[in-house]
Amino acid sequence: MKTTAVIMAGGRGERFWPKSRNSYPKQFLSLTKDGETMIQKTVKRLLSVVSKEDIYIVTNAMYIPLVREQIPDIPTENILAEPCARNTAPCIALAGAVISRKYDDAIMLVLPSDHLISYERLYINTLKKAISTALDGKNLVTIGITPTYPETGYGYINFGSETSSVNNDAYKVERFVEKPNLETAKEYLASGKYLWNSGMFVWKVSSIMYNLEKFMPDIYEGALKISKAYKTADFESVLEKEFTAFRSESIDFGIMEKADDIYTISGSFGWDDVGNWLAVERINEVDSNKNYIEGNVISVNSERTTICGGKRLIASVGVEDLIIVDTDDAVLVCSKNNTQDVKKVIAELKEQGRTDLI
Repeated sequence: MKTTAVIMAGGRGERFWPKSRNSYPKQFLSLTKDGETMIQKTVKRLLSVVSKEDIYIVTNAMYIPLVREQIPDIPTENILAEPCARNTAPCIALAGAVISRKYDDAIMLVLPSDHLISYERLYINTLKKAISTALDGKNLVTIGITPTYPETGYGYINFGSETSSVNNDAYKVERFVEKPNLETAKEYLASGKYLWNSGMFVWKVSSIMYNLEKFMPDIYEGALKISKAYKTADFESVLEKEFTAFRSESIDFGIMEKADDIYTISGSFGWDDVGNWLAVERINEVDSNKNYIEGNVISVNSERTTICGGKRLIASVGVEDLIIVDTDDAVLVCSKNNTQDVKKVIAELKEQGRTDLI
């Protein structure tokens, strides 16, 4: 059976402001010194299991030129424009509708565009295990990440002892749980029965469409109309009408928390979701003072600080545990303890009507 990949690339990356903007979000930025952008890395590491002709990128309509610029080898028809933001369930339904017109059935890898993987061979092996599990019946497979510390910023996957009949590394999912408090996260870690929810999925197109029909029939019906209109003169108008009418809902809440035959495979391949500016020091080398320095910077007696500069000089003297980011029109100075609150800056800018800075 043909293997396809769907890369979800419609996010805004607000916690990476001021570099990430509405017009140029995180997935199109390079946050590593090799110069490759997040989405370029995502596509590149898939090429040993999926051909370029079978990689689909679902993104906001305004980002189509960026996708074409950064991923020029992907067929134009494989770049799917969401008319508006509607979360992951409609995104996946749109991709399934299009792929089902190309193939009677196919494996569908569903992956975010803005994650980093350190050990790509282990990652590919994990994907192959997930594919073999998804080929059995109507199995829906999610790739969980083996937790290394009690993280409170991720959802978790609780799995039992039952394994797939075709893959002893695939465990039956008991439940999905929301982001826990610290004490609960410690309990999850100690139990050995919980994984971080990475947002990576593997299934057959027929399996996910079956579950959409069962649990989200309104979105399924809209997806059928989109599928029928694909490659016709009416496609854009049908897509606009049906997709805009979809309710905004995640695939986790809409299907994964309700469906049968949900399996998870544990991944230990150096995964990082690059959720905020703290990730930069994790994914890059730091100096002897545990600083990450980029650009025109002089650092004096500064420790554990990330500084991303540009042309103008940034001088840091005696500071600790800060994030400092300079762009042409904005400077961010943030305590490492408050990186999640960068989104509040954007909220304030919206309140002030300063949309040119968002």
